[in-house]
Amino acid sequence: MVFANLFHRPLRSLISVVAIAVEVTLILLVVGLCMGFIDDSAQRQKGIGFDVMVSPPGSSFLTGITGAPVSMKVADKLRELPHVAAVTPIVMHMVTSGRLEVIDGIDLNPSSPNDFDRIGRPFQYLAGGPFNGPDDMIIDDIMAKQSHIKVGDTMELLSTKFRVCGIVEHGKGARRYVPIATLQNLIGSEGKASMFYVQADNSANADLITSEIKQVPGMEQYVVRSIAEYSTLMTPANMPGLNIFFNVVIGVSVVIGFLVIFQSMYTAVMERTREIGILKSLGATKFYIVNVVLRESFVLAVGGIALGIGVSALSRLAILNSFPVLHIVWSNGWILRTAVLAVVGALLGAIYPALKAAQKDPIDALAYE
Repeated sequence: MVFANLFHRPLRSLISVVAIAVEVTLILLVVGLCMGFIDDSAQRQKGIGFDVMVSPPGSSFLTGITGAPVSMKVADKLRELPHVAAVTPIVMHMVTSGRLEVIDGIDLNPSSPNDFDRIGRPFQYLAGGPFNGPDDMIIDDIMAKQSHIKVGDTMELLSTKFRVCGIVEHGKGARRYVPIATLQNLIGSEGKASMFYVQADNSANADLITSEIKQVPGMEQYVVRSIAEYSTLMTPANMPGLNIFFNVVIGVSVVIGFLVIFQSMYTAVMERTREIGILKSLGATKFYIVNVVLRESFVLAVGGIALGIGVSALSRLAILNSFPVLHIVWSNGWILRTAVLAVVGALLGAIYPALKAAQKDPIDALAYE
């Protein structure tokens, strides 16, 4: 009976399924994109290979990307610590033209104590090589694929044209790098850095270095984090406003499913008044009538969930193919959570029409035209 009722009005049932699919797709893609951004940022930071991150006083784990407030001479103080093997200052600058992106200003001079390649594994060049001049730029392979850039091409940054001198494997910090002195000049922060990456003589000494830095005169207020601590902070709960954003998206999506199912089931109940009267005259209980309507809603929800998951998977592949710099997390946990939300929203939307159908008087229902 449940399937017969749904197939009797195929267009209305299809609209309900599509609406629930939109709800599921919206949640999975929006959450996946946000989670992907966090996960990608965390993985690329860990890929640098540092053991300890030293940031300016009062900064959070997200700050340090909008300027360079600290003297680069701090790096010399850090190198004096007994368990420090290498220190590199970095200038980070956020740009929003076209896409949200953080540009890294780094030193790539092998003879300099600030050489970025001293931290972790050196850059793995797929084409070209290191900086040859102040207006050179290094990009990773994903950025090169996304922008169709090859060595020798130019890219504009902060109203300055840079020549792409090298393409490296992704996974070590930013996607675009320029000489640290050039970025300092462009943002008006000569001789200053955003933060410092420290490599220990042994990774097990990261916590010991953290304590030693706090004991350096003048550095008591600096924010010092090991890579292990940094990794635990890169979660949605620690992103300002992200959980609120998730809740809004989920709330809007559930309301969409609720309203569509409510309208569909309410209209169906009104159109099936005589049918309900016949069922009740044959002995159908109120529970039976409610059960039929709720089961119809459940079937619509399951169909919408299946369609939504399929559309989300195809959309994810299309987005990643068109925009390689994006990263979308495909989480079984979120798929299950989204499915539960869709089912709950659909059942809630069907409760009132179901109760209204169950309360109809069989005599009035049979007399209904």
